[in-house]
Amino acid sequence: MDIFIEYLKAFVVGGLICVVGQLLIDFTKLTPARILVGFVVAGVILGAVGLYGPLVEFAGAGATVPLTGFGYNLAKGVKEAVEESGLIGALTGGLKASAGGIAAAIFFSLLAALIFKPSDRSISG
Repeated sequence: MDIFIEYLKAFVVGGLICVVGQLLIDFTKLTPARILVGFVVAGVILGAVGLYGPLVEFAGAGATVPLTGFGYNLAKGVKEAVEESGLIGALTGGLKASAGGIAAAIFFSLLAALIFKPSDRSISG
């Protein structure tokens, strides 16, 4: 039963983050790219002020998988690297903390590009 509760919390929190994104798409004139960047920046800011950490503890993957989780991971990496290495950590910490996720995204994108045939979606007329 405990695992069901963990999955439920992750589903609800991740779903609420997605609802915010859908509301921004539906009711604002923001482009999807700006919304995605806004989510990353929100994760950085919430992580920097200490508000996103408790959400990650509560929801697990429901808070770390969305783009806000990527921003949180960047902020957390920078904070830890600055404590270890000083100012140079501000430049290296975010990349070090998120290198695995970035590498996986690149690898799976390449794999998808090799497996699936791209097609032109332009309307001929």
